[in-house]
Amino acid sequence: MKIRHRKQFAHEVATSSLNDIMFFLLLFFLIISTVTNPAVIKVPLPKSGANQSVNRSPIALVVTEDKRYFINKQQVGFSQLESTLIKQCAGMADPTVVVHIPYGASVQDLVSVVEIGAKNKIRMVLATEKPK
Repeated sequence: MKIRHRKQFAHEVATSSLNDIMFFLLLFFLIISTVTNPAVIKVPLPKSGANQSVNRSPIALVVTEDKRYFINKQQVGFSQLESTLIKQCAGMADPTVVVHIPYGASVQDLVSVVEIGAKNKIRMVLATEKPK
């Protein structure tokens, strides 16, 4: 009598659903990356209870604590700030600039930036955080 040996099973990892999971993760991160705030430079914003949303695609003006100016993530000096804002707003029907200025900045820094907008008929909106 001949004894037959059972064939041993080879262990396998089922990877058929891995492609679907990777696709959904990629899709999720692509969607989330487009929703993020365009102002990448982090500054502590003042707090305000009033809300006003801007529906258009505004120009982001960031003033850092050490008085560096960024327009849509590009650094400009204060002397070129007005000319750069005018170039960015060219062709816009109702130009809107969202000003991100730190909480501890002086009022004169804010007035200097808003004065440029008032002189050139550019709508300036101050970015704030919701109070906690």
